[in-house]
Amino acid sequence: DLCLRYGAVTLGMELKVWRDHEADPLVEGLVQLDGYLAGLGLDTGWLVIFDRRSDQPPIAERTACQTATSPQDRAIAVIRA
Repeated sequence: DLCLRYGAVTLGMELKVWRDHEADPLVEGLVQLDGYLAGLGLDTGWLVIFDRRSDQPPIAERTACQTATSPQDRAIAVIRA
């Protein structure tokens, strides 16, 4: 978990690593981040998933951003790299 504070801005982030023979950590990350954001009193956050599986294309080709909704209806920016 990361909490970045810069002046009046507070960002809550969860970092996950997706390794060979493991399930996509998206759902687990959203649940974990939800609790973290609740503790910070935030309605939005960032989930960064580093895909370390061996069959992946170069990082420049697989990096993407999408929006997801957490179990408690928070808006989450999901970064996959």
